Amino acid sequence: MENTPIDADLDRRIAQRLKALRQERGWSLDELAGLAGVSRATLSRLENADVSPTASVLGKLCAAHGLTMSRLMMMVEDDFVPLVPEREQTVWVDDSAGFRRRSVSPPAQQLAGEVLACELAAGARITYDHSPRPGLEHHLLMLEGELHITVDGQTHALAPGDCLRYQLFGASLFITPPHRGARYLLFIV
Repeated sequence: MENTPIDADLDRRIAQRLKALRQERGWSLDELAGLAGVSRATLSRLENADVSPTASVLGKLCAAHGLTMSRLMMMVEDDFVPLVPEREQTVWVDDSAGFRRRSVSPPAQQLAGEVLACELAAGARITYDHSPRPGLEHHLLMLEGELHITVDGQTHALAPGDCLRYQLFGASLFITPPHRGARYLLFIV
């Protein structure tokens, strides 16, 4: 893993944005809990920045709001700039899942796509119950390791150099074997 500093303030900004999104829709914590399948207590703790969100929980909340995780991150990051030096690329880590996500080319209103550099530890398993937006286009380029991805019920085994292209309509599952993690680039359009 590279030595990019983790944005210590990111969890607080995510918490503020999640609360604002819920309030903009006029949803109570109970309503959002029902829509996202996340407990009311967890939502409250997330909105108060008492805990860091996991990739799975963020995926559920983004699906409830009809957003990609990267679009949510864009809402908490700075405005669009043409050059994004590596030292300024936002890094988000979910230690409980063994997941690290670096926003190489963050989403912007004027741009159609985005690029994420992702790492999954050996033995990682991340489930996303819903697509944040039906038909979301992904291009996943494997750089290192092994990764098994299940998209809409079909499982794909990826090795370095492989590219999996898909439109996401339903659930997805990312699994690395116990002996080897994965490093990949994810292009989202």
